[in-house]
Amino acid sequence: MSDEISSEAAGTESTKRIYLVSYPKIVFLYPSFLAAIAAGIYMLSVGNEETATSHIISLVFLTVLALNLVVLSFDFPRTTSLTLFFFLVAVVIGLWSLFRFNPELLPTATKVLKSLDPFANSSFYLTVAAFLALIYIGVAASVKFDYWEVRPNELLHHHGILSDLERFSAPNLRIDKEINDVFEYMLLRSGRLILHPSNERRAVILENVFFINRKEAEITRMLGAVQVQVRSD
Repeated sequence: MSDEISSEAAGTESTKRIYLVSYPKIVFLYPSFLAAIAAGIYMLSVGNEETATSHIISLVFLTVLALNLVVLSFDFPRTTSLTLFFFLVAVVIGLWSLFRFNPELLPTATKVLKSLDPFANSSFYLTVAAFLALIYIGVAASVKFDYWEVRPNELLHHHGILSDLERFSAPNLRIDKEINDVFEYMLLRSGRLILHPSNERRAVILENVFFINRKEAEITRMLGAVQVQVRSD
């Protein structure tokens, strides 16, 4: 006869599976995607009429897109980098305001700023949103064929159209978490997760894992669960 005594928490964790997915950086363009949808809907509601508000909408969309591209192009890993970025933004806004309200300072620069009067109709915004939507659908489909699964006793790598499977030992798994970009973390709570399976020389590096703090905590709880088994004949 065999009796097993295990804590409720350990029993719950032992049956749990944690899925880890590495996403491409294009996912961080979702603010531009939402801005394009909002701008497209607004332009449809006003009949694509060119007004002062429609020009402001265009400027807002271009600003969101520009900031999004900055996030994709550069990493802001430290507070100093973040401070430098905001300082540059403040300088640009300050200079723009200075030249806008004091035309005599730089006549040429003022003319250039006044000429910035972009306009786009609903077709443009909705086409941009449609392209991004198609890319996101492709990303969502592709990650179904390449993801990691953490179990209490093993680490599984599912990949390929035919669901090829690699198995690694999980009990002695070591985890490193890195948040290299403040803005990417703010957008999707994402970061880099590095897994070091036991008896494996190479580490598993997963970029842009969503909600990385929660994932790391769940894995730590799962692998740290202790089960006590008492056997008697």
